[in-house]
Amino acid sequence: MSATSGDAALCKDVPQPPYYAVIFTSLRSGNSRGYDQMAARMVELARAQPGFLGIETVRDDRAGITVSYWRDLASIAAWKANAQHRIAQELGGARWYEHYEVRVARVERAYSMGK
Repeated sequence: MSATSGDAALCKDVPQPPYYAVIFTSLRSGNSRGYDQMAARMVELARAQPGFLGIETVRDDRAGITVSYWRDLASIAAWKANAQHRIAQELGGARWYEHYEVRVARVERAYSMGK
């Protein structure tokens, strides 16, 4: 798997826990027309949302994992209800995804290693 967009590959600026993670795993269908543009727009839009903390994403030709980080559950609910995001969700189900899962988790602890 490779990262789909440079700075979205590894999020290093998330504050200390607690915060929330929305984990989106997906299997793409064969139709990718318009997908890259919509995905880029959703990252741009999410970054402008109150409570958004960061995003990490990897994808190959078929499978993808995106983890977005949020300050609280209210911020996640507002993002889910965002009108442009709702359109992307509908198009995703109808056009781009064979299957997807969304999981919401509270991050209690985080640590890293880097060189």
